[in-house]
Amino acid sequence: MSIPEIHDIFVIGGGINGCGIARDAVGRGYSVYLAEMNDLASGTSSFSTKLIHGGLRYLEHYEFRLVREALMEREVLWKNAPHIIWPMRFVLPYAKGLRPAWLIRLGLFLYDHIGGRKLLPATRTLDMRTDAAGKPLKPIFARAFEYSDGWVNDARLVVLNARDAADRGAIVRTRTKVTSARREADHWTVEVEDTRTGAREEVKARLVVNAAGPWIDHVLTETVGQNNVHNVRLVQGSHIVVRRKFDDPRAYFFQNRDGRIIFAIPYEEDFTLIGTTDQDYDGDPHEARITPAETSYLCEAASEYFSEPVKPEDIVWTYSGVRPLYDDGATKAQEATRDYVLKAESRDGQAAIVNIFGGKITTYRRLAESMLEIIEKHLGKKGKPWTAAAALPGGEFPATAFDAEVAKLKSAYPFLEMKLARRLTRLYGTRAKTLLGLAKSEADLGRNFGADLFEVEVRYLVANEWAMTSEDILWRRTKRGLKLDAEQAAALDEFLHGISPGVHHAAAE
Repeated sequence: MSIPEIHDIFVIGGGINGCGIARDAVGRGYSVYLAEMNDLASGTSSFSTKLIHGGLRYLEHYEFRLVREALMEREVLWKNAPHIIWPMRFVLPYAKGLRPAWLIRLGLFLYDHIGGRKLLPATRTLDMRTDAAGKPLKPIFARAFEYSDGWVNDARLVVLNARDAADRGAIVRTRTKVTSARREADHWTVEVEDTRTGAREEVKARLVVNAAGPWIDHVLTETVGQNNVHNVRLVQGSHIVVRRKFDDPRAYFFQNRDGRIIFAIPYEEDFTLIGTTDQDYDGDPHEARITPAETSYLCEAASEYFSEPVKPEDIVWTYSGVRPLYDDGATKAQEATRDYVLKAESRDGQAAIVNIFGGKITTYRRLAESMLEIIEKHLGKKGKPWTAAAALPGGEFPATAFDAEVAKLKSAYPFLEMKLARRLTRLYGTRAKTLLGLAKSEADLGRNFGADLFEVEVRYLVANEWAMTSEDILWRRTKRGLKLDAEQAAALDEFLHGISPGVHHAAAE
């Protein structure tokens, strides 16, 4: 593939918005260069609550446009990526003294009817004294409402967008930091540095997309050279993971007495994910860590509902991310808008930079389409919107046929344990066969690093998905970090050190 002298678009940031925009743009015929200073999805995008959802609570803040758009995206994204996205039913126990039942019913009525729901089942009322969903909860919760939303493997959603963008011709560089960007009449000259080797190069582009997430103001100040920039409100959201609290496949939506909500969600088969918090954050987003106050808050809030309390000593893992919400002047962090704002800056017809403020993972594809409308105004129109009906890599099978896809993989590779066949299909979909290749037995899968993470999978992730470290693989690509100990992770890192230097460039083009 020949590399153009001047790219149409330079994207700063390899999170869900940056990768989604790169994919949409290159699919329409624009030449794209994307730079991510760390690993793909290493910032906000891998620290979400893992939901494809309309945002029931956003109705309280009258964000009807955002909720409708998000609701409409649920089934679109499920069809595009049925391996990493699937429907989930949520149980909302009714608690006296909090939101009245009529208000919840009204919200769920809107939820069912304003988002073009076709495949997802509708809301229903549960008798918690007889329904299995009441079993792990305190007996005071006699009634609940059950509704539909979706689950997503967030980090994989980012990587698959990047993979598809690269497959279509985009240049995707990880561990590549943008050190400066300067306007030169009709284009930008962007200097990038490989953070592993220190090598620098200059890249020219007609337009820059600033999708740096929590670092967006930093990019404008330090890289572009703007002064007194303050566009985003940084809000920390933390989650805890505990051993599985319940066997039911449904998730819970818990209201708290302070007006906030948390979710308790089945996670990676053996665990329960509980979150999130909402508190303003000041500092380097990379340094975000759960605070003792947040830990107490999540444990106490969940213990209000579960008959068996959630204690700090039950926690097996925590994660915290910083959301870059558009600063709309809201008093409380949880009231700040989750909608996205796109702002183009162009001086006297010179090359433009378009900044992304806010947004949520559910609406990333629609955000990308909105971004392309702006790009068209500056660079001229090329292709038409196309991503609504385009499967992401591995998602080329019907949304309701996941179990059939697992059976196909098991039939093609009879030696696979069913649990491993299911896990590989969940992560890679139809590309699981590419990963396994000509393997005829478990011995052909190579070294087992623990928890059925075999060498063949590790090599696939390095060659095809920009993975370089054990953290990339264990916590973003596979989530096997929940099951491997420190010694096993160190052995994986040692193995990667021997096979990965420089491979990210080959994989990215």
